[in-house]
Amino acid sequence: MDAIFKVLELIGGLALFLYGMNAMGAALEKRAGNKLKIFLGNATSNPFKGFLLGLGVTLLIQSSSATTVMVVGFVNSGLMTLSNCIPVILGANLGTSVTAWILSLQAIEGGSFFLLNLLKPDAFVPVVAFIGVILFAFQKNAKRKDVGMILIGFAVLMFGMDMMSDAVSILKGNETFKSILIMFSNPILGVIVGTAFTAIIQSSSASVGVLQALSATGAVQYATAIPIIMGQNIGTCVSAMISSIGTGKNARRAAVIHLSFNIIATLIILPLFYLVDFFADFAFMDWNAGYIGIAVVHTGFKLIALAVIAPFSRGLEKLACLIVRDDKQSEEAKLLDERFFTVPSVAIDRSKTVAITMAELAVQSIHDALKLLDKYDEKEADKIREMETKVDLYEDKLGSYLVKLSSHSMTEADSAEANKLLHVIGDIERISDHAVNIVESAEEIHDKNVEFSDEARAELKIITDAVKEIIDMVLVAFRDNDLRIAFKVEPLEQVIDDLRDYMKKQHVARLRNGECTIELGFVLGDLLTNLERISDHCSNIAGCVLEIAHDELDIHKYLREVKHDEKSEFNDYFEMYKFKYSPDKN
Repeated sequence: MDAIFKVLELIGGLALFLYGMNAMGAALEKRAGNKLKIFLGNATSNPFKGFLLGLGVTLLIQSSSATTVMVVGFVNSGLMTLSNCIPVILGANLGTSVTAWILSLQAIEGGSFFLLNLLKPDAFVPVVAFIGVILFAFQKNAKRKDVGMILIGFAVLMFGMDMMSDAVSILKGNETFKSILIMFSNPILGVIVGTAFTAIIQSSSASVGVLQALSATGAVQYATAIPIIMGQNIGTCVSAMISSIGTGKNARRAAVIHLSFNIIATLIILPLFYLVDFFADFAFMDWNAGYIGIAVVHTGFKLIALAVIAPFSRGLEKLACLIVRDDKQSEEAKLLDERFFTVPSVAIDRSKTVAITMAELAVQSIHDALKLLDKYDEKEADKIREMETKVDLYEDKLGSYLVKLSSHSMTEADSAEANKLLHVIGDIERISDHAVNIVESAEEIHDKNVEFSDEARAELKIITDAVKEIIDMVLVAFRDNDLRIAFKVEPLEQVIDDLRDYMKKQHVARLRNGECTIELGFVLGDLLTNLERISDHCSNIAGCVLEIAHDELDIHKYLREVKHDEKSEFNDYFEMYKFKYSPDKN
């Protein structure tokens, strides 16, 4: 019966260990999101910077698997090249070794030395847990709550480790257990076991932690630990391999590089080690490997692997290209990558990049459509329709992506930006729809072979010039987050509204004087409606840019107030655009 309880305690300890590691990692990823973006921006062709990137991110989130999964996503989306990802992966391999050293605190024997006793988990983990619960439960500040979750995750991890160590303590001196572990001293079997176990739990840090807990029995010898640890480094690649399914060829190659590095390192280091051992007969192979000993082997293997393979990193790239050959991939598959959901700030940054591409297409479609009013070209009309279809695709994919992202834990700032982007892409998509509407008006004018009067053409040129300026302004404001330009959009939108009203009155006057036909009036009415609505959508986008920058600013309330203030900057811009696009002046 005691044995059954100990098995349940071991399972429970492993569950707490894995939960604590995941909770701590998730909170660290959330808190470090913006830093990860900065790190990513600095990951240039300089291999040393790339290595530090991988090392730094993995030190932050304590998971080489998570880092490599992110790298696969970055490569798949084009944010990182295959060559640049190699040193990042190498750095990630080394960064994860720190967990084993943290868990080695379990082995501290302080005796009567007070300061050393304070480093033992039994002394500080309860305090860490208490502080974490206080921060998470009673603080409203999101940053402090995240710090609280990091501390709680760490404490749960250490409690789980303690439970595992206690559960296996019954096996101390058990000859059957010892004989089973001795079986794993066979290098091939040890590597297979280490690979399989780590692949199942998908965390080399957790796998090494379990091995360290087993070492508390005194039955884990270095002859057993060394091949298992090498296998654990292969097993940790499973997460990246799974995440690469359905991605582009370079993303799959990045995952293969991660796997190849660890397999090649094991194939080189393991035979060489046992060859030297055959002649030198290392005495320590029969020693018991404790917490610290396993941490030393784990880190040592990674350092030796880096020294041996890093100089031939280009060879890893060539090998990956041989294994994953060129194939065809749809543009839609590359659009956005859900792997970024683990770091919402990076996912939002990528969404903004895609939204900018979408906006550039919509703006270009408006410029091209307006040209058709002067000279209709069927091929150009078809191109505009193709652009509109592509913008629709972007809107559909990006909208779905942002909705899925919203279900993940995010900071308030990231959540607000995701919501604003959802609104913005809707306005961008409607702008491209209006481009097609303008094309249809141009087609009607061409097919019916009708012409506007000189006066109507002159007025139409004024309002189309104003629309060209407002869509160019809003593109710059959105792309560059230029608040000064974003503020100028609303005054110009007001001028376009007034121009539309003026042109409608002028058309009615010409209609009464017999200078225009009802048929042309319908065409002109449709054009004016589309032009005015384009400016409305531009105003919405500019408003979102201003709201994101000013956090909780109610842009509509703000604009109502400044519009009624004759001395406001808004009215200065309004008067400037009113003069610039005055029908009397032109």
